[in-house]
Amino acid sequence: MNDADIDADATDRILLQRMASGDRTALAVLYRSYHGRLCRFLSRLTRRPDVIEEVINDCLWITWQKAGSFHGDSRVSTWVIGIAYRCGLKALRQHGDEPMEDDALTQDRYLSHNPDEDRELRDWLAKGMNRLSTDQRAVIELVYGLGHTLDDVAVIMECPVGTIKARLFHARVKLRNTLPALAGDSPIQKESAS
Repeated sequence: MNDADIDADATDRILLQRMASGDRTALAVLYRSYHGRLCRFLSRLTRRPDVIEEVINDCLWITWQKAGSFHGDSRVSTWVIGIAYRCGLKALRQHGDEPMEDDALTQDRYLSHNPDEDRELRDWLAKGMNRLSTDQRAVIELVYGLGHTLDDVAVIMECPVGTIKARLFHARVKLRNTLPALAGDSPIQKESAS
């Protein structure tokens, strides 16, 4: 963790302590702080904005209720994203795993100076990510999108680090084979062991 991550976690821990004592202002601050990250992460599980907002609200309600039970075994962000992940899986069971569509949630993810290139890149990546399982999409987003370590992702997804490594490996192989095909090139069959 760099200094900014350490400072952010210290701030989040203070907010949780204040929330545990009933401070609604602390909840509002935490909500604003996490809304964008949660929206980005959850957009890898579903593309329905109504479901994403429902999951964010459920996640932060649980965070409010359980703020006093946070033990500090991980970063606060790992704990909150873990709650969001479990709420997201519950929402997928209730609403189904509908096909992913490009929408406003992904418009600022991969920006260049040419808006047409941005749109093409977003479409291409969305199609590639759509070919992954929900767990693979989540691991890719947690590691590459949100910058979590494999240990953090294992805590979030409540599974061994080896399982996370396997999901990441298979997701990268699948993307490596899928993305060139979507671009009209021949796919590469295996990820090289570096």
